[in-house]
Amino acid sequence: MVISIPNILTVIRILLTPLFVILLLKDMDTYALLIFALAGISDGLDGFIARYTNQQTTLGAYLDPLADKLLLISAYICLAVMRFIPGWLAVLVISRDVIILVGFAVFFITGVTVRVKPSLVSKLTTVSQLSTIFYSLLKSRFGGAFALNWALIWITAALTIISGLHYIYLGLITLQNGSKPARLKNSGAGPARNKSS
Repeated sequence: MVISIPNILTVIRILLTPLFVILLLKDMDTYALLIFALAGISDGLDGFIARYTNQQTTLGAYLDPLADKLLLISAYICLAVMRFIPGWLAVLVISRDVIILVGFAVFFITGVTVRVKPSLVSKLTTVSQLSTIFYSLLKSRFGGAFALNWALIWITAALTIISGLHYIYLGLITLQNGSKPARLKNSGAGPARNKSS
């Protein structure tokens, strides 16, 4: 059986995560930034290939969001430890993802079927979280505006909280109904996505 190209790109992104962490810990911020950008490009590329070459697989549907969250959580932990971002922001981002994972575990245990699609707030949250990482790495190398830095941090914090509460609300409605909701929307952490590879 031939492994699909999108799945290969996803595995490469997973393998890039420890390299990204090592470079950060060695204060090689510029190289870490390049690796992070490369991982982001591969993320978009595998989704594009999966959709337009009909190479979507069940493995990719689970593996791709796992790769995304692995990179995101690793980045926030490292940046918080290195004081590039405040620790409370890392706690917010990680807590939201943990809540999402716990929610899917509850759905699985209770036998509730859900269909997951990205909502606008979840897409904005992902963009802001990634932008905060990118800018934190960029300003550590070249310097940056203090106001812009904190604006990104507070926007990311607000969107993370809003999307987390939104997710909890939809999850409670789903559990209450005991079956699939009209549309349960995701932050990108679920097993079925638009760009499943």
